[in-house]
Amino acid sequence: MKTTEENYELAKWLAGEMSEKELLAFQQTPEYATYVKIASYSSELKAPDFDADLLYQNTIKHKKSAPKVIPFYQSKWMKIAAVFVVLLGLSLFFRTTITSTEIAENGKKTSFSLPDNSQIVLNSGSQIQYKKWNWDNNRNLELNGEAYFRVAHGKKFQVNTNLGTVTVLGTQFNVKARKNRFDVTCYEGRVKVNYKNQEVIITKGTFVTFDNDHFDKQNIKVTKPEWTVNKIVFKKEKLQTVVDELQRQYGFEITLNCKENEQLFSGTLPSNDINTALDIITSIYHLKVTKFESKKIILEDS
Repeated sequence: MKTTEENYELAKWLAGEMSEKELLAFQQTPEYATYVKIASYSSELKAPDFDADLLYQNTIKHKKSAPKVIPFYQSKWMKIAAVFVVLLGLSLFFRTTITSTEIAENGKKTSFSLPDNSQIVLNSGSQIQYKKWNWDNNRNLELNGEAYFRVAHGKKFQVNTNLGTVTVLGTQFNVKARKNRFDVTCYEGRVKVNYKNQEVIITKGTFVTFDNDHFDKQNIKVTKPEWTVNKIVFKKEKLQTVVDELQRQYGFEITLNCKENEQLFSGTLPSNDINTALDIITSIYHLKVTKFESKKIILEDS
């Protein structure tokens, strides 16, 4: 930063008021060369012509267009309007991003309608997520578990699971995705099923299952899922899979404490009578119930 004395000397030099001795001393300073360049460039600049009358007119015009003072009450309403706009934006954001979730806890079933009036029944221990916003143009949902769909006629309807995808147009079908097994049943219309690199189209009265690399396709005669009328139907299922489903349907904790059994179970168990269901399983697999209290059951070899 320049001192007061340095500024004074610079001013005298620019004004041409230095004595010969002062000028000689000033020329020996390190800054002298820079001062010379500045003086040279500035001398080439031309100042605009001064017009006193134009300056006066501009000053009067500026006074006439002075900022308008907004009364307090107007300022208050403008703030309220601004808050309203922000809230409206937040509302739109949540509507377009928030996901609706339907859950059927163990021991319960849940029925609900989608924005296009498609009907869905969730089986016990299942969950569905979807977005209501712009549903007509984006009819997609995520399923974890099992559900029965009665789809309204219209645009494409798609069900995504962790195992595969089902695409339909105005039909009735059932989707079940549990562990590594993916089952799809069509009761009306036609359904396109995608599982890993496989794609298959099934029509009314057809059931397909994917279990790891195993694929099976069968014809059925029923018109809707048996579990919607309190029946659990198993098709070549492992004992542990049967026990897992009983836990979901009844909300009980069932422990399978027996030697490994590779016998597959195909048949029907009631979902509203735990005693009968246990009688069937224990009879087929030669098991016994050693504890049956407070919703806790242990099955052991008999």
